Amino acid sequence: MTDPLAVAGELVALRFPDATWALLAGSVLGPHRTAGSDLDIVVMREHGPGFRESLRFRGWPVELFVHTPERLDRFLANDLAIRKPSTHRMLAWGVPLVGDPGEWAARCARVLADGPPPLTGAERDRTRYRLTDLLDDHTHATDPGERAAVAATLWLDAGQAALAFAGRWISTAKWLLRDLRAYDPDLADRWLAARDDPGAFTAEVLATAGGPLFEGYRA
Repeated sequence: MTDPLAVAGELVALRFPDATWALLAGSVLGPHRTAGSDLDIVVMREHGPGFRESLRFRGWPVELFVHTPERLDRFLANDLAIRKPSTHRMLAWGVPLVGDPGEWAARCARVLADGPPPLTGAERDRTRYRLTDLLDDHTHATDPGERAAVAATLWLDAGQAALAFAGRWISTAKWLLRDLRAYDPDLADRWLAARDDPGAFTAEVLATAGGPLFEGYRA
């Protein structure tokens, strides 16, 4: 397959001759690259519209993230609000194709290094309550199908809560496992092993944040 940087650069030149800067990001650049990796291309323009678009180019699947400065600011603020640094990672770890992202990339690298804002007391209690409620449903489910459905939700939520309670960034899908492994490889292994029966793992996670929460919870 052709060089991803060359293909991404060609696409940017064709589609966005007015780009202030553009960069290629994502797993295609690193050790996590697979046969299905796409080209994640971030494009900055001074004027809109901004948009996200999926397409194929030269045989590659492509995800375009087209921003104006105002739009990118909003996306970065949302990353912080939900503690999921998808956009920060693209900018901090991406490879420039056109122009220089300069302070944008440096700003994102600093945010990643500093970590997410700490959980508020209300956020911590809400997470404890949600895990407690799901754990109760899982423990007392009598329908095998319902128990499996609750287990799937509980397993993912418990993995995210483990990161949140530890003051780490929160992710989903493959990045959830990557972030758990970066934080604590043994914890990540226990999480993987708990996929079909996450009760004990969830209790472990809750214990790090003060235990289950039901009586007296008010939001």
